[in-house]
Parts: sequence; C-alpha cells; structure tokens
Amino acid sequence: MLVNKVKARLQSGQASIGTWLCVPSPYLAEQVAHAGFDWLVCDAEHNPMSIETLAGMFMAIAGTGTVPMVRLPWNTGENIKRALDAGAWGVVVPMVNSRHEAEQAVAAAKYPPLGIRSVGGGRHRISLGADREADYTERANEQTMVVVQIEHMDAVANADAILSVPGVDACYIGPNDLLASMGHSPAGESTHPDFVDAVAHVLMTAKTHGVAPGMHVYSSEAVNRRLAQGFQMLALSSEMGLMMAKIQEGLAQINWRG
Repeated sequence: MLVNKVKARLQSGQASIGTWLCVPSPYLAEQVAHAGFDWLVCDAEHNPMSIETLAGMFMAIAGTGTVPMVRLPWNTGENIKRALDAGAWGVVVPMVNSRHEAEQAVAAAKYPPLGIRSVGGGRHRISLGADREADYTERANEQTMVVVQIEHMDAVANADAILSVPGVDACYIGPNDLLASMGHSPAGESTHPDFVDAVAHVLMTAKTHGVAPGMHVYSSEAVNRRLAQGFQMLALSSEMGLMMAKIQEGLAQINWRG
C-alpha cells in the first residue's frame, strides 16, 4: 500500500504546497497534477462536482503521484465516507467551529476502533495501491488525512479545543470566510488587525498541538511569506485563478481593440 507523502511531510515538520481544483474535469485535474504540486484539493463545496466526477479526478491525480484530496460540501458522515470510498486520500472539512464537529469529522474518516467508517467499496483500495481490501482497511487510518477548516471567528475562539482532537492532521485557514464572519470585506490577504491576530492565534495553537497549520493564499510571494511564519500546508490560489490570471495577462499585452 502506498504512503501518503503529504501526511508524512507534515508530520515531520516539512512544508507541502498544493492548489485547489474548481473545474469538474478529470482531464484538467491530470494536467494540473503533472505541474509538480504535492497535493490537489477538489473543491466540492463551492463547485458542481458529482461523486462520479470526483472519483475520476481522484483517479487522474493519483496516477501522477500527486495526492488527491477533496473539500467536502459539508461536515457529514455521508460526505466523508463517499469521498474516501471514491479514492480521496484526505478530506478538507469546511466550517469546523467546535470540538464536537472536529470529533465528528475524525470519527467518520476512521475505521473502528478509532472511528465509525464502514467497510466496503473498491475504488479506495486501488487509489492507495492496496493489494487486498483487508490491507487497505488495516492501514487506511494511518494514511488518510483529516484537515479541518478554521474559517469563522467561533473556530478561532475554539481553536484549542478543535486542534487538540486526536486524528486532526492539519488545519486550514479560509481567509475570506473568516473575514466575513468578523464583519469585514473578504479580501484574502487582509492586514486588518483582527484578522492578523486570528491567524497568529491559529498558527500558535496548531503548533502547540502538533497539527500542521495551513492557509489559502493567492500569490507565490504570499506562500513564501507564510512559510517563513511557520505555515506548512499552503494552497497557491486555484487552477481557475492561475489560469485566469495568465489569460488576462496575455490579453493585456495585445493591442487589438484600438
């Protein structure tokens, strides 16, 4: 059975860089996976991705050696089970605002005795390179990842309780939703003191509990800045954001409208 290199890197204190996929396309997922990212998160929360499409995207990503993950539509056992059974190597769980919600996510992602994930399916075994279902079941708990999103002021206030839950591998700050919950305009890389303090608090709390701190950023410069601060799991924009930036840059250089 394959080793989840992202989980291994994060556990050893190293950084791991990826991006998010917004387009529901295995073809595009495979192309982006060849770019060199450690991991790709298929964003099924805010984009029209069916479970069949996700399975195809996981298949395309895993075939390149990149780790396939998914941001779930919501923190439910059904969503977590179906995503992992379809071949995801990890789940990003949105809007985890309490210890109870973090415990729910971990339980749904882990087989007994650590959780309540039920046994069945076959795509997951192939995705992680297990020879037999029993091999996958015996080792899935140690290889699959649970990433909780800290993207609300309530989650910041409860960060110590959330990030002390056993089985939480990483936390991921969603800057726009966090700013919105504070009553500020979503701006990604905000310098508002409330946001700066919240980010610093989550970073410190994650380090205290041995959880890899992560965040969504929008430029290579921001990735380097957050790495210097101690963040480990960073997403550089999204495939859509990167493509549109390049398209707009190219169009701006053409004198074609007089």
